[in-house]
Amino acid sequence: MKRKRSIRTSDLRGVGRLAVDAVTAVTDLVETMHYTIARRAAAPGPIGWAATRGVPGLVYRSVRGITRLVGGGIDAVLAPLVPPLEHGRSSPRREAVVAAVNGVLGDYLEASGNPLAIGMSLRRDGVPLVIERAALPQASGRLLVLVHGICMSDLQWRRDGHEHGAALERDLGFTAVYLHYNSGLHGSVNGRRFAELLERLTREWPVPLDQVAIVGHSMGGLVARSACHYGAQAGHGWLARLRTLIFLGTPHHGSPLERAGNWVDAALGATRYTAPLARLGMIRSAGVTDLRFGNVLDEDWHGRDRFARDGDRRRPLPLPRGVRCCAVAATQEGSRGRVAGVLPSDGFVPLDSALGRHPDSRRALNFP
Repeated sequence: MKRKRSIRTSDLRGVGRLAVDAVTAVTDLVETMHYTIARRAAAPGPIGWAATRGVPGLVYRSVRGITRLVGGGIDAVLAPLVPPLEHGRSSPRREAVVAAVNGVLGDYLEASGNPLAIGMSLRRDGVPLVIERAALPQASGRLLVLVHGICMSDLQWRRDGHEHGAALERDLGFTAVYLHYNSGLHGSVNGRRFAELLERLTREWPVPLDQVAIVGHSMGGLVARSACHYGAQAGHGWLARLRTLIFLGTPHHGSPLERAGNWVDAALGATRYTAPLARLGMIRSAGVTDLRFGNVLDEDWHGRDRFARDGDRRRPLPLPRGVRCCAVAATQEGSRGRVAGVLPSDGFVPLDSALGRHPDSRRALNFP
């Protein structure tokens, strides 16, 4: 067996780039606060604007310049080492850390070309599938796709010796594959990519395909709903074989935790002295802010400031027709099971959100 690596050279490059970006951004933030406090009558400039002059300005510019110089040097040294060292499976521990970083910063990682950014793939045992008929594993006519939640990876369907996909293969005769994706991207971006990937897989499936089932955990359920929408738009054939769609704790109507984070952003931005600190809250990814109300379509976020205080402006999207859709929700006992002491919850997703209930009949999903 190939050795499982807990760290890769590309990881070092990615972490190095993040460190450079972080030091530079913090320097910008401190300079803005410095300028604001020193010039109380003036409004603070945007992050990244070198407002200070004289010796302070020279210091801030020097910190940024040296940081970028050192970071560029490290990247240049490590870059030639990546190809020969990137062999072997990745360890579950590394996969968990990279998945968590992508959940929080995934959109930034992809936009900046950071090696830590996860590219979408379908995998088994943590290994990407080669989507060619001859290269696919031995399969049945029943395809099951498991879609993980935010800050998680496809290896986290295993707990205490139970592997959920393997159990469904054994008990129900499915062939399980696992979606691995960057959960920091907008749900609609991942939904469209997932739909295209499923179309390729079902075309190359090595045996006649009778049915497709999808199990989505948390954000994975939103990605699955989005994929159904964009697959229908594109006329994909896999939708005709989709029989079952199961949502495990999916925030169909969002999570109060992200809405609380939005309130914190607004509070910090209320004065010019704390406004720079609001930028710290704005590092969270598009995937995280999509969970405020449960965005699944481009129209839900495109052209809008995702950090602005705004109401639920989603376009209603019903469950796909002709598909057996099931929702599983949970609550915790005791005070932890109630968000703000009011809403029954599993600690993250309120019960009504997980069951698709909504006071607006257009938004209610009406699970049977």
